[in-house]
Amino acid sequence: MTIKPDQPQIGFVSLGCPKATVDSERILTRLRAEGYGIVADYAAADLVVVNTCGFIDPAIEESLAAIGEALRQNGRVIVTGCLGARAERIRSAYPHVLAVTGAHAYGEVVAAVHEHLPPPAHPFVSLLPPQGIKLTPRHYAYLKIAEGCNHRCRFCIIPELRGPLTSRPIGEVLREAETLVAAGVRELLVIAQDTGAYGLDLGDQSETWRGQVLRSDLVALARALGTLPAWIRLHYVYPHPLVEQLIPLMAEDTILPYLDVPLQHASPPILKAMRRPAASDKMLERLAAWRRLCPQLVLRSTFIVGFPGETEADFEYLLEFLRAARLDRVGCFTYSPVPGAAANALPGAVPEPVKHERRERLMLLQAEISRAKLAERVGQRLIVLVDEADDDRCVARSHADAPEIDGTVIIPGAWDLSPGDFVAVKIVDSSEHDLIGEPVEPAPEAALGA
Repeated sequence: MTIKPDQPQIGFVSLGCPKATVDSERILTRLRAEGYGIVADYAAADLVVVNTCGFIDPAIEESLAAIGEALRQNGRVIVTGCLGARAERIRSAYPHVLAVTGAHAYGEVVAAVHEHLPPPAHPFVSLLPPQGIKLTPRHYAYLKIAEGCNHRCRFCIIPELRGPLTSRPIGEVLREAETLVAAGVRELLVIAQDTGAYGLDLGDQSETWRGQVLRSDLVALARALGTLPAWIRLHYVYPHPLVEQLIPLMAEDTILPYLDVPLQHASPPILKAMRRPAASDKMLERLAAWRRLCPQLVLRSTFIVGFPGETEADFEYLLEFLRAARLDRVGCFTYSPVPGAAANALPGAVPEPVKHERRERLMLLQAEISRAKLAERVGQRLIVLVDEADDDRCVARSHADAPEIDGTVIIPGAWDLSPGDFVAVKIVDSSEHDLIGEPVEPAPEAALGA
């Protein structure tokens, strides 16, 4: 991008989860619309915005380090994001930051930028693409449908950082989705703190879209999104009863047969202590029912080990659950005593070495499960979406793979493919996390809705 001599330049550091990425995109879009330039190095920036994460200790440390680096390299820094909810911690470490705001405080961030770096007199609005500024590759984008959370899980401080559930009206979400697809997005990743709760705060509110009256709930939203020529992938779906209504949409290829359900644990005493649904045996029954209805369903989940009070018996119960559930994709975190989390007051703190040993054991078990499940795909024909195209190989993803957190489908050799292309491949080999495929024919456009 050419830097105009009279154009104020903003540097931007975006940390944290996909929800924070969407926050960064919205802030950048507003700043760009007002005529600010966006630069990728500290030296060229007149001011730097750091969007932080404050959920667990490693993320807090990363955020504080990023703020320190920005101050050393540039000196003029505005801090926003989840860690911004604890302004006193930031200012005690870095008293010279210009301003601190909390998560999704778009107006406050822009106001702080105005105060310390006034916008140009004539914004370059024509330079702003219709879909806004995106930090993801051109062919996929996150679609945030709600903010905040109404759950009170003891390990989590998201309600404190981001407030209660606040859903976007369904028409607003669908119009954004249409704009993204029209701009070339081939995959929409639907996110929220609790995607399954979408619309519960809106009551019976409905809107008209393409001549249809739609109620603002996740099932109606998923069905409408499924009419767009793009893959639709659902993330962070708390195991609400409405999941049973989503599975048929996956079975009929309206949305991708992929479900990200954060279960967190399986031991009933630990789930109760976490304030999570505590019937893991019922969860196994639900998983089996979902798979009967949609055999191609891919299930992802995340778990916490080392939660206060977790005994070796509790951990073994979790391992037995994983052996029975045979989930396709699993993430695991050690419990982090985040300041302000109710779980910190619970007895039975687990020593750090034990936490890490348990995480290692869990991931070794899941690696065995993943290797076996991926081996079953050898010989299958899959539609994949290309993420990278190099001289000696392409890196793609199937319906089973979300970007950055799941595996990939490697296509060895040089092919006339570009990021964002769909292609049909035959799976010829597999490893612990990835598949190897060979193109067999171009993917039909009909694949875009599935």
